[in-house]
Amino acid sequence: MARAALGDDVFGDDPTVNLLQDRAAALLGKDAALLVPSGTMGNQVALRSHTEPGDEIIVESNSHIFLYEGGGFAALSGLSARCVDGTAGVMSPADVRAAVRPPGGLSHYPNSALLCVENTANRAGGTVVPLVRCRELGLLAREEGLAYHLDGARMFNASAAMGIEPAELAAPFDSISFCLSKGLGCPIGSLLVGSHEFIARAHRFRKMFGGGMRQAGVLAAAGLYALDHHIERLVEDHRRARVLGEGLASVPGFYVERERLVTNMVYAGIDEELGSASELVAWLADAGVLTTAVSGSSVRFVTHLDVDDAGVQQTLDACSDFVGRHRASA
Repeated sequence: MARAALGDDVFGDDPTVNLLQDRAAALLGKDAALLVPSGTMGNQVALRSHTEPGDEIIVESNSHIFLYEGGGFAALSGLSARCVDGTAGVMSPADVRAAVRPPGGLSHYPNSALLCVENTANRAGGTVVPLVRCRELGLLAREEGLAYHLDGARMFNASAAMGIEPAELAAPFDSISFCLSKGLGCPIGSLLVGSHEFIARAHRFRKMFGGGMRQAGVLAAAGLYALDHHIERLVEDHRRARVLGEGLASVPGFYVERERLVTNMVYAGIDEELGSASELVAWLADAGVLTTAVSGSSVRFVTHLDVDDAGVQQTLDACSDFVGRHRASA
């Protein structure tokens, strides 16, 4: 990062940013890419680039775009959202087709314009949308005249879990966003990838949304390193998450759906008699383990390149101590 060649990315002349964008596009088998500060901005720029105000997007009910992006689809792009309930984050083609507004609609309905898939599905526990389902939904989108976007914040976790190349996972989609700052371990940044025409339009909305950066090559250099060194190692995060999840499932009062231990996330529920999820989070923080409460009785654990085998064991020990604390006070 300290040695990165720099320029002005707003004018498109930062050589390190350009190299990262070209690398990302080639890796996903698309024409072009655009560096943005965050995954949320990548998704929001994609939504605006694919649609016009008054359109409607189709998303899974627990998707990041719907739940965790501050209502940006409405505030920034004037869109409404049609939610489809998925199974472990995976929408069925029949349910998606039923959500598409009828053509014309006697002017009553918004125009269905964009279908979004999240892979891996965060709220489902980091589960993977199978490639065959991505392809099926892509064919449906073509038939219904919808654009097709992948919220691929953790798409490299998905491709690693499926044992396929990232380009194969990306192939059905018109656009893809992926994060450098999650499993790939960078301090900041995401990429939006698609056709030349799409990225040219996205460039304008990136600027409009405040994402035009100047000497951004210092950040792009970290992204280049991550693409070279941090993709193949994701399987280690998945292995550690499974060890953690299996271990938590054996701790009295903890509950883990083992079938969802497929990537780098573990969602664990706890008995109410042990205390609340927020109490567990505070206990773990005191033990040097940082987690997130996702409900009153559920905690999310995520493995990444800063978590080693000793860290997994430290977490299991701290959770066992949490149970022991309850037993001692009961």
